[in-house]
Parts: sequence; structure tokens; C-alpha cells
Amino acid sequence: MGVNRKKRFIAGATCPQCHAMDSIMLYLEQSVEVMECVECGHQQRQAEAPAQKQAGTGQVIGVFQPD
Repeated sequence: MGVNRKKRFIAGATCPQCHAMDSIMLYLEQSVEVMECVECGHQQRQAEAPAQKQAGTGQVIGVFQPD
């Protein structure tokens, strides 16, 4: 990869996939917050705030979150 990302571990967090505790780290990738489990590699991306707000107003049908 070669990109130096600032990663933060979340104390007490449990992975939604493998249920490992204290294995979740957060980092930014192209201005989107990514949660990743260091045990199983499961990832979740946080939708950007403007898209989430629009989704609640009925102007956007949904927010796509690829796995």
C-alpha cells in the first residue's frame, strides 16, 4: 500500500463478525472512516455525513456501503 494511515484502536469494542474483543481499529481512507478487525479482517465503512443526512430527508433512496 505504501500509505501511512493514523490508526486508532477502540478499547472494549467487539468485532460484529468474529466477536473478538479489543481487535477493532479505525482509520480514514479517502475521507471515509473505516473500521477494521485485526483478527479476521472484517471492514465497515462509515458513510459520509452529508449523504447520511440526505438519506433521512427522502432526497436519497439509500446509502451504498460496500463490504
